[in-house]
Amino acid sequence: MNGARWLCLLLWTSVAFGAAAGDGRLFFSRTFPGSVPPYLEVRLEKTGDAEYREAPDEELPLKFKLSEEETAAVFALAEKLDYFRHPLESPAKVAFMGTKLMRYESGDGKSAVKSEVKFNYSEDLSAQAILNWFERMAESAELRIDLERAAKYDHLGVMHALETLDAAMADHRVVATVQFLPMLDRIANNETYMHTARTLAADLAGAIRSPKK
Repeated sequence: MNGARWLCLLLWTSVAFGAAAGDGRLFFSRTFPGSVPPYLEVRLEKTGDAEYREAPDEELPLKFKLSEEETAAVFALAEKLDYFRHPLESPAKVAFMGTKLMRYESGDGKSAVKSEVKFNYSEDLSAQAILNWFERMAESAELRIDLERAAKYDHLGVMHALETLDAAMADHRVVATVQFLPMLDRIANNETYMHTARTLAADLAGAIRSPKK
């Protein structure tokens, strides 16, 4: 009888966790005093909606949306890591590279289904892969912030921001690329910016709309 009860409990837990995983969210933060920024976080919903913050209490996060393929890839890695229910820290002695926190939360925000893990460095290939995704999300957000700031306050700095974005795209460091289109179109169509900047903005927008396969 006790064995049957334990089996039922196990099945119930699996079903509950699986159902929650269907509409859950992922949270990532990196705390690294002395770096720029010293703190960052990314929140990703199963719908692909994401938010980037540089302070836990930031009220106006930068919002963007991953594609279905990008979102599926990130959540598949989270599932492969058992939704962060096991340690990921490597026993190897390495330099401090910032405290990473990865957390899974249920979609409704009320369920007890919640798990997280902290580490400095992990040798787990899936952990490295999902960390790369989160870092690319953060990097993309920072590139967008820099571009929008330059477009608004530093017209001479727009070209540098565009060249930095161009290089990041060439290195496949940029995700949710459509988030850049409104600003790129604005620069390309505004004669107050340098001709070279307008041309590069138009080229980047074209590359995003018609990516090479």
